[in-house]
Amino acid sequence: MMSGRGIRGAAAGLFMAAVLLVAAGCSDNDTSPSDAVSKAASAASRGGDVVASATAKAKEELDRVKGGVNAKGDIALGGVTKDGDRLTVPVTATNSSASQASYAVQVNFRDSGGNLLDTVVVTLDDVDKGKSKKATARSNRNLTGDVRADVGRALRH
Repeated sequence: MMSGRGIRGAAAGLFMAAVLLVAAGCSDNDTSPSDAVSKAASAASRGGDVVASATAKAKEELDRVKGGVNAKGDIALGGVTKDGDRLTVPVTATNSSASQASYAVQVNFRDSGGNLLDTVVVTLDDVDKGKSKKATARSNRNLTGDVRADVGRALRH
């Protein structure tokens, strides 16, 4: 389910795409303005479908973790960088529990307006008590613009 902010962001993006395509439709080509708006709506829908699919997959992966406890405080993210055609972010889990533990971390990629663009789950296995372990979250698809990352959920088990 998309938040109100996500819906507003998607609507704003769709509106801007429609405006640009309508403007392009006014040039000397065979695309009518209504065709341009229809194409913009279709593209926005596909983008939303990709995010919904990634979100469902992340939820499914986290739901498989049995006996997990909230561990967002154990997780630190580094800066988002480009790696080929994808974005990556370093994930560090520091085990604050009294024994060895593993982590499942949902990393969200968002635009500067806070709209969800993609989400992935990273696992860090066998982190000794009081120690840290690093992994890398990699976006499922090519993302452009000012993209930030945040921890959606983190489970220690």
